[in-house]
Amino acid sequence: MNKKRWFALLAVAVLIIFSLGFRMVTSAVTADFDELFNVPDSEFGQDVIEEGAPNNKIAVVNLNGIIQQDDVSPLMNTGAYNHDRFLKMLDEAAEDNTVNGIIVRVNTPGGGVVESAEIHDKIVSIQEEQEKPVYVSMGNTAASGGYYIAAPADKIVAHEATMTGSIGVIMESFNFAEFADEHGIDFNTITSGEYKDIMSASREMTDDEREILQEMIDDLHGDFVQVIVDGREMSESEVRDVSDGRIYTGSQAQEVDLVDELGSMDDTIAMMKEDYDLNDASVIEYQSGFGLNQFLGGTVQNMFDTETDIMGIKDLLRQSNAPRAMYLYTE
Repeated sequence: MNKKRWFALLAVAVLIIFSLGFRMVTSAVTADFDELFNVPDSEFGQDVIEEGAPNNKIAVVNLNGIIQQDDVSPLMNTGAYNHDRFLKMLDEAAEDNTVNGIIVRVNTPGGGVVESAEIHDKIVSIQEEQEKPVYVSMGNTAASGGYYIAAPADKIVAHEATMTGSIGVIMESFNFAEFADEHGIDFNTITSGEYKDIMSASREMTDDEREILQEMIDDLHGDFVQVIVDGREMSESEVRDVSDGRIYTGSQAQEVDLVDELGSMDDTIAMMKEDYDLNDASVIEYQSGFGLNQFLGGTVQNMFDTETDIMGIKDLLRQSNAPRAMYLYTE
């Protein structure tokens, strides 16, 4: 990075600090100081959806966006899906003795294999250790990894037009070999083993490499199938019949036993109340809160257009583009 770039980044930092100080002073006049820094016992805000008994609650936790662990600075965290924060929300709902039921509102095309498994395992842990029912309410899309995390739910409710299913694993990479050859571009690659540069963008994949990766994908797909077998109490043959990667509407998913009921979020709440005698329960929805990270993120977002590569900031925060296996629905 040249001196001009470093100077520009330093100028940005100074502007952020100045803006933050100004906003903190003005906010202190109109808001409680503890609230600004998210000091209350709960890490997350709680919006009341339905009034009811304060010691008898149904908690709603929203999952929106691609399920992945982003290596993005908290400074730039302005509301996109945050994996660690979502897991903490589930933990808080699980550990709150006044919460007697949890509804996960899912609106995602899926995402990372590991991240999806972590959410799945967290839901199973809540059911087994805290003995709390967990329902899933599907939004516009609850596909691939979105279905993976829904599989263990005590009840899955989808809208008839929800896009779900897409049960399977995908791994993709680019190949620039022909382009490079046409334009006289040479790649110099030194590896410690025959398969170290597997899925390299600079050459064609060999048959051996394709076989290695296919075995890995098949193994992960087998894990996905088993999750549904365990969660939905379906036979393996039944699951494999519907797990060829195709997408289903909510109505179609119900016909093949991937979904229990059709309905909205309100319907899901009503079902849980009736199923578990929670008719007097209040319904709360966890919010991320307005902590320091969100405050900083909002400041940065106001200063810059997030679609523009301003002075290398995106370069500093960009994730690795290495191919990886995904439970992801791609159009």
